[in-house]
Amino acid sequence: MRALHVITGLGVGGAEQQLRLLVRNLPVDCDVVTLTNPGAVAEGLTADGVRVMHLGMRGNRDLAALPRLVRLIRGGRYDLVHTHLYRACVYGRTAARLAGVRAVVATEHSLGDSQLEGRRLTAGVRGLYLASERLGRATVAVSPTVAERLRRWGVPGPRIEVVPNGIDVAGFRFDPARRESTRRRLGLPQGAYVVGGVGRLTSAKRFEVLVRALADLPDDVWLLLVGGGPQESVLRRAAQRRGVADRVLFTGERPNGPAAPHAPGAQGAQGAQGSLDLPSLLGAMDVLASPCAEEAFGLAVVEALAAGLPVLYVSCPAVDDLPKDAAPAARRVQGGADSFVRALRQARAQGPGPRAAPDAAHHYSIARSADRLMDIYTAATLGVSST
Repeated sequence: MRALHVITGLGVGGAEQQLRLLVRNLPVDCDVVTLTNPGAVAEGLTADGVRVMHLGMRGNRDLAALPRLVRLIRGGRYDLVHTHLYRACVYGRTAARLAGVRAVVATEHSLGDSQLEGRRLTAGVRGLYLASERLGRATVAVSPTVAERLRRWGVPGPRIEVVPNGIDVAGFRFDPARRESTRRRLGLPQGAYVVGGVGRLTSAKRFEVLVRALADLPDDVWLLLVGGGPQESVLRRAAQRRGVADRVLFTGERPNGPAAPHAPGAQGAQGAQGSLDLPSLLGAMDVLASPCAEEAFGLAVVEALAAGLPVLYVSCPAVDDLPKDAAPAARRVQGGADSFVRALRQARAQGPGPRAAPDAAHHYSIARSADRLMDIYTAATLGVSST
């Protein structure tokens, strides 16, 4: 089987890194086309031996990109097209059908109750999404919560399949030597208690809640924010206003594995970090805090659990969809900065745990997700339901 994955961009983000991990584990000949931004994940895919093409799309209304994508799909003689993220789903499903490919699968990575990929949902966005959804064979939800949201939108239930995001559990295994080395490279004081936040620095992730909480925590508590995005300057100013700028570290975007040698390192105060990857940074933390109120899955939470971290979260379908004892170190926090202050004080008072991955992390292994997706691919190419 030859499959083409179509994605909106290939910068370092959850959906993008999930695609790379899936391609590594799928027993399928896969190519990838990115509509925009062939960033660090594109480099990683290329290093893995995957053919990556850039469509050069200039914006959401660059309709000239559609015939280019049609020609690319026809020329590749693909058996199946798999689309990821909103813009790629709209253009990719349409192009696939125009190119004569009927086996079209789409994954919905980031659908919230009121937001799609961090942007406010509108009637127009919903209408265009539903119109293009009818051109595919199946829409994959990354959690039962997202599947229910799709049904409420109007996507027919039989067309929705649930395939959770997957992680390489072994890659996040805690290593005490790596922890000490990473903390030294970050310039953290001996004995610092490190609160971590992982994700795109956007308003939807609500990392300003953690900055506000830090101001009411002891001076040996630090905040380590892993990710890049448009809110970084806003968060830096907030930290300055509250007098905690010297205790907040911004790492920029970080890959899930070792970065390519030519990949750019972090700039400014964190420049000495070099090529630190996400597993190293999670190992340096003492707790992960996730203040986002509308997660579609909660990949950062699952990765933190795989690293053996206690987790405080506002929204995480990946944890809430499992039995309570699957993630005993994960705790839901309701409210804003004051609630996180109380929860962080309690987490610190409980002391460090064993740093072993709980059942929840093993439940979301990438091998299981790839196997389930292959069932959907097979059904789509045969033109039948996979349920």
